[in-house]
Amino acid sequence: MASLNTLRTKFGVVLSIIIGLALLAFILSLKTEMGFSGNDPRVGVIDGEKINYSEYYDEYERIKAQNNVQESDEQQSAMLANAVWQSLISRYVLTPGFDRMGLRVTDPERMAMVSGQQPSQAFYSAFADPRTGQYDVDAVSQFLTQAETNPQAAQAWAQLNEQARLERVAQKFFGLVKGGVYVNSLEVAQGVEGANKSFSGKWAGKKYSSVPDSLFTVSSGDLKSYYNSHKDQFKQTPSRTLSYVVFEVSPTDDDLLALEKQAAEVGREFAAAEDVKAFVRANRNGKIAESYVTSAQLTDEEGKALMAGEMYGPVLKNNEWTMARVLDAKMAPDTLGIRHIVLPYTQETLADSLLTVLKNGGDFAATASQYSVYDATAANGGEVGVMPFSAFTGEFAEALAGAKKGDIVKIAAGDAIQLIQVYRADKPTKHIQVASITYPLEASAATRRDIHNQAGSFMVNAKGSSEAFANAASEAAVTPRVATLAQGDRTIRGLEDSRDVARWAYGAETGDVSEIFTVGKDYVVAMLTEIDDNDYAPLEKVASQVRAQVLRDKKYDYIVKDLAGSTLDEQAKSLGSEVGNFSGVTFGSFYIDGIGMEPRLVGAITSSEKGVQAGPVKGMSGVYVFEVGDVQTEEKQTTEGEKVRAQAMAEGMAQQFAYPAIQQMAQIQDLRGKYF
Repeated sequence: MASLNTLRTKFGVVLSIIIGLALLAFILSLKTEMGFSGNDPRVGVIDGEKINYSEYYDEYERIKAQNNVQESDEQQSAMLANAVWQSLISRYVLTPGFDRMGLRVTDPERMAMVSGQQPSQAFYSAFADPRTGQYDVDAVSQFLTQAETNPQAAQAWAQLNEQARLERVAQKFFGLVKGGVYVNSLEVAQGVEGANKSFSGKWAGKKYSSVPDSLFTVSSGDLKSYYNSHKDQFKQTPSRTLSYVVFEVSPTDDDLLALEKQAAEVGREFAAAEDVKAFVRANRNGKIAESYVTSAQLTDEEGKALMAGEMYGPVLKNNEWTMARVLDAKMAPDTLGIRHIVLPYTQETLADSLLTVLKNGGDFAATASQYSVYDATAANGGEVGVMPFSAFTGEFAEALAGAKKGDIVKIAAGDAIQLIQVYRADKPTKHIQVASITYPLEASAATRRDIHNQAGSFMVNAKGSSEAFANAASEAAVTPRVATLAQGDRTIRGLEDSRDVARWAYGAETGDVSEIFTVGKDYVVAMLTEIDDNDYAPLEKVASQVRAQVLRDKKYDYIVKDLAGSTLDEQAKSLGSEVGNFSGVTFGSFYIDGIGMEPRLVGAITSSEKGVQAGPVKGMSGVYVFEVGDVQTEEKQTTEGEKVRAQAMAEGMAQQFAYPAIQQMAQIQDLRGKYF
């Protein structure tokens, strides 16, 4: 029977494909701790609809309860945050749009998905038999029976149907997009010609870089004219720019000396300790290895000392003082080949019965296939494979240490009972369990306090202006760094654990100086220097880029003005260059030997006739003239093959860009970074 918990687990895969899962781990605390006092702040705008904090929070609660998911780390939290945002986009953009288009999922279609006649990823992920990979209609019936008396199961069923509906209607939409793409006969003919023809000939040119910038005057009018006529090149996402400094927290010489003395003292006590386990557990830097290892799995120095029963260290290694002793030793096979049968911990009676049958010659593989509840191995007769003894811990290491080929052992661990058959056991060798104590080379509390005080003084002195921030940085001997947060970014690139810094930046005003943030092991203080909410980057921000383009245009005119001659040799001489050769240029070429990446030149060459002198071509890096000397035709592509290729590419691109185009038309504003 498909249990509710199993369905929840499987839902996670479906949701990540269709509408996403949830948002940030600590959003739970925001609603009561951020002091909104009844206000419901806006966290975004989707197609003109304001998304308030409460709606975002409720969506998180709904999806989290539905899927029984827990956020674990920053990467997982970011994934969930983006997924729930996609869920809201589906609600306010996709679903209304599909409705206006008349896209529907009829009852017969829904029943076809439930029955498996029409495949559905949503239903398949929830009800496929893990052993066979086939859709299990009986599992659907069993779950529906459960849903009749279980409100949670009924709700899960309703949500699964909604997911399947969204999946199906999205398929219809993308089917319409795909069906609207058509490659005509002219495009096919051009594609065949472009693939089958290669061009060779001669060229001459002059690079823009060979002409000094000082020969030209670029006025503000020139910049404005170019900017206005190419404005779409400067479309941007709203952003915030901040300057920040990092006060690195590193141990001082005194700290290092104190750590060395501490490690030496603890090492003497460790060597004299009779109860190794108790001593290590009493030390906050102590660690007891879960698995057993051989000498080959240790460094030469460690292996030599520990295998001889001696203490290793204290020694400085990988920026930490480390010391180790052997806690336990066993003679065990290097590797073991095993099969297993997994049973719930409540079925001990069955486990004992099966153990008796197996020890009396029962077929282990057949028994595993019939009784084991671990589907991943049950379908293969309980086969786990060949594993090193060091892979086993706890009860498994104890039970398998002295195992021989043919042994069958019973192990109760966690919430399961396992019957394990050993079908391979290598020659026993000595394995040891290591207890260790390490002291990393880190700053002392006093050093951290001193550096924190330096950051505090900087924070006070940096307030007032960008100049004050820069002067304070100079006095504190730290280097300001610049970072830009595009709307929706949750962290600062290149700065680990910077979520809090980014969150502060979204709520700050230009000129604000932050508190002291702990980022990794260091301290960070930032100033917000710019808020740019323009749809297009302002001219002053892209002036250097625009100036380079204006200079290129002026240099093109300058070079072309001096271009003279009726032959390629004469033109090359007027350009101050020599004639070069090109070959193997096709319409799909990205690069021309001796010239570089010049798509305009490629297009000009492949559209020219043999023997015709052509140009000038305004390239990205220079001005070019050329003459095609030979055109080779080789049937690399057929008309039918090109039609299939071009159609598939056009369909793929149409579907690939359909969803981003919808998002762009919806004019989405992502303002979540201010609150979480």
